[in-house]
Formats: sequence, structure tokens, C-alpha cells
Amino acid sequence: MRISKKVGLIIGAVILVVILVILFSTYSRQAGERNDLNARLSAAQTLVPVLTTQKTDLENQLAQVESSLNANKAKFPESVESIEYGEYLFEIADECNVNLNFLTFPKPTAITIGAVTYSVVSLSLPVSGELDNIFDFIEALMTDERFTSAEVTAVKIEVAGSAIINLNIYGYKG
Repeated sequence: MRISKKVGLIIGAVILVVILVILFSTYSRQAGERNDLNARLSAAQTLVPVLTTQKTDLENQLAQVESSLNANKAKFPESVESIEYGEYLFEIADECNVNLNFLTFPKPTAITIGAVTYSVVSLSLPVSGELDNIFDFIEALMTDERFTSAEVTAVKIEVAGSAIINLNIYGYKG
């Protein structure tokens, strides 16, 4: 069975049209994908300078925070040496004309604030002397650079001329 020339041409034309439709469909789909990719690339290229600036800003902030952390670490001793602080306390008491009746250093405890752990020595300082001198002693504890990592937590004036001062000394635990 032989196909006539006319039928052969029609089949050939149909095959050619089908091939052209398939090619056009594939080309159209790829052109759409290319346009989508170009739009995404353009948006990404627009974001690059913004993200670069943000990265630089964040790196600068990190450097500032690390510098601040290192500066704050320097304020806190790594350990609270009872002999040194005992000498400082007696020295300040002598300068303020008060008697530090006795001094005992308890074992440090650990306190965690955020991600930072501090060792804390809580002292109870019984002092006696004139009331003005006791207040001078308290002020000296709060302003002396050797006690920048210390905090006066309570003052209890007992009888005229004597007081108990509660003092926390913080040390940084790396």
C-alpha cells in the first residue's frame, strides 16, 4: 500500500507543524524561565550592596562589643584575693578613721548573669567610729578604683558609732 503524494505531503506538513509547535513551546518556556532568572539575578544584585553594608556594620558592632567585653573583663579581677582586699579594706578604714573590728572572707559563690559567670565574695564589715567617718568609709568603698568590681549592698547603723556594711566583690570567671 502506497501512500499518495498528497497524503505524504499532508503527513509531512503535520509532522513539521507538530515539531514547530513543540520547539515553540520549549522556546517559550525557556524564555519565561530566562526572564524569571534575570529578574531574580537583578534583585540579588540589588541586595548585594545592602547586605555588604549590613555585614560591615555588624562586623563593626561585633568589634565594639568585643572591645567593650574586654574592657569590662579588665574591671573585674579573675579571682578575689582575700589578702589583697583585706589589706585594701584595712587601709581605707585607717584613712577614714574607722575601726574595722574583724574581717573574714567566706568562700566565693558563683552568680551567672546572662552568659557571664561571676565569682562573688559577700562580706559583712563591722566598723566603728564617728558617723561621718563611717559614711566616708562607705563612700570610699564605692569610689575607690580597687573596688570598681564591688557593690555596697546594705548598711545597718546599729548603735551610735557602729555599723555593719554588706559588700559584694565580684570576680570574672572566664
